Amino acid sequence: MQKNSEQLPLTGIPGLRPCSTTLTMELLSALLLLLVPLLSSCAAFLLPFDCSDIYKQDTTRPSGVYTIYPLGPLSGLQVFCDMSSLGGQWTVLQRRMDGSVNFYRPWAYYKLGFGNVAGEYWLGLGNIFLLSHKKKMELLVIMENFEGQTVYARYRRFSVGPESLGYPLHVSGFIDGGAGDSLTYHSGHKFSTFDMDMDSYLLNCAKLFLGGFWYNNCHRTNPNGVYRWGADSTINSVGVDWYTWKGHNYSLKAISFMMRPAQ
Repeated sequence: MQKNSEQLPLTGIPGLRPCSTTLTMELLSALLLLLVPLLSSCAAFLLPFDCSDIYKQDTTRPSGVYTIYPLGPLSGLQVFCDMSSLGGQWTVLQRRMDGSVNFYRPWAYYKLGFGNVAGEYWLGLGNIFLLSHKKKMELLVIMENFEGQTVYARYRRFSVGPESLGYPLHVSGFIDGGAGDSLTYHSGHKFSTFDMDMDSYLLNCAKLFLGGFWYNNCHRTNPNGVYRWGADSTINSVGVDWYTWKGHNYSLKAISFMMRPAQ
């Protein structure tokens, strides 16, 4: 029986036919389609969820601005990572240091975040909720006065609830680093701004004390209040204060709220 002239045997291997270029390309395309999801999942696995992942990749990295990916490859978010305080790995969610950013802002800003990540900023309630619910987190609050003293308050458990509940704050397991506990008073309370009053007081605490926070009735700390210089009772309790350390009418030089996976 005569063989088809288009089906020539391979040299030295009678009876075998070479794959056409078209068939080879089709096979390669099919393999690539199968590999893409695998490669994408591997890439996502390697992307840092928070600053603790960045630290684990290289423990020598200094504190600074880094990009994390709380929801995968398309969710890049710039944050400041504190790699030195109490073992490092901290994702900073709030920072005041020089009064360069106005923190008296409406709900939409506190929800999405604002400021300069390399300086003063607020990470955003939506991002804080996401980060604190994917992993069990602890919280560190570091503060400094204008005399150069630095103290802290640490909480073994920290989380923020969803927007549907008012982004409520939950902290527990206080450890004193000299600052005393001014935050537990706010635990269990919703977040309030001047245009979204969800505190426990008859009036709007955010309007009264010129900030945005998890106000109770009203506050023992006002980290997002007006940036003032030290002791100042001209207007009562509107500064960046931490009551159990310096009282209501001493506005701190610096304060930072930061979280990391619970140790």
